[in-house]
Amino acid sequence: MTRAGPEFRWLLPSAVADPELPGDRARPRRTVRDWAVDLCAFLGAALIGMLAADAMHSTPGYSDTVMALDQLVGALACCAVWLRRRWPVGLAVVLVLVSLGAPVASGAVLVALFSLAVHRPFKPVVLAVSSLAVVTSVFQPVLRPDPTTSLLTNAIAGTVFILLVTAWGMLVRSRRQLVLALRERATRAETEAALRAENAQRLAREAIAREMHDVLAHRLTLLSVHAGALEFRPDAPPAEVARAAGIIRDSAHEALQDLRQIIGVLRSPGEGADDRPQPTLATLDALVAESRAAGMKVVLDRRIPEAAHVPVATGRNAYRIAQEALTNARKHAPGAEVTVTVTGRPGEGLAVEVRNPAPVGAVPEVPGSGQGLIGLTERATLAGGRLCHGRAPDGSFAVEAWLPWPS
Repeated sequence: MTRAGPEFRWLLPSAVADPELPGDRARPRRTVRDWAVDLCAFLGAALIGMLAADAMHSTPGYSDTVMALDQLVGALACCAVWLRRRWPVGLAVVLVLVSLGAPVASGAVLVALFSLAVHRPFKPVVLAVSSLAVVTSVFQPVLRPDPTTSLLTNAIAGTVFILLVTAWGMLVRSRRQLVLALRERATRAETEAALRAENAQRLAREAIAREMHDVLAHRLTLLSVHAGALEFRPDAPPAEVARAAGIIRDSAHEALQDLRQIIGVLRSPGEGADDRPQPTLATLDALVAESRAAGMKVVLDRRIPEAAHVPVATGRNAYRIAQEALTNARKHAPGAEVTVTVTGRPGEGLAVEVRNPAPVGAVPEVPGSGQGLIGLTERATLAGGRLCHGRAPDGSFAVEAWLPWPS
């Protein structure tokens, strides 16, 4: 739990300023406010004790010895008030019993009862000690009568004062508990806000990682394909070598440009989603043309009226799904003809299917295979759609996705 700031701690009670005690300390250290309150309590108890002693002085048969004993007991009771924070229960019980024969300790009893109600719950401790104090206040005028007032008046006044200080102490205790509860709630809210911020950052990092994978995997696969062709055909004609080198150079530049765009978005927190350089379904033709230029056999079957009418988020997700599926086909089924089918209309949704036949011959295992499909499934699910992938009975491999397209 967060403690009060050092500039305000001295204005608070120690129970509020130090709600959690470090180490093995038995009790919180008194603040400046605590010392001031203890001093006022001591002076108040001494004042009430002196008034009681002055009233008892006029009692017949009040000898000097009894007066000296009363003054001594009253002084000890007032000094004991300084221990009310350490032993509230024991001090209250002792002073209540002492006040039965020494009215000069009445002020100290009231202070002890107030402190007991502040530091202990009402049931059963405060209730028991307060009841004992009420009983002693009734019998005290019988043992030490006050000549100026009647027994009934003394009993009623004592009971009323005891109930008032007990209620006052309970009110102070309730207020302190409310302050501590509000502070704990504020601390919990700060912790939850920090966790939410951390979770948002984690989700943002995951989204950025998926986006970087979707953007760079396609480009780097093109680089790998053409670099492999140059490696295994060192005797290729110079024109073909130059063409492959040009495609490698262009793909590297485009990959670098895509990476710069993503990092540029990260460096500009004020940019919104509309400022991000993301492709849409309208750029699917360019993706297919790029794959064909890399040597793939791609057939695009688009059965939608106008790609521009597709929502931006839906079109972007469809583009990424087609891009990742083409990348997988290039890696796992090189040379196979890939068919990309896009259908849909408003209100029915947008369907994307990428299908390729089984590869001919053995295909080398590609490290990290399967991660892209996992990312695509998550992307489609987050968009409110679905995605499935797998082999058909004829051995072909298909990626089928459905995305919502509101009417």
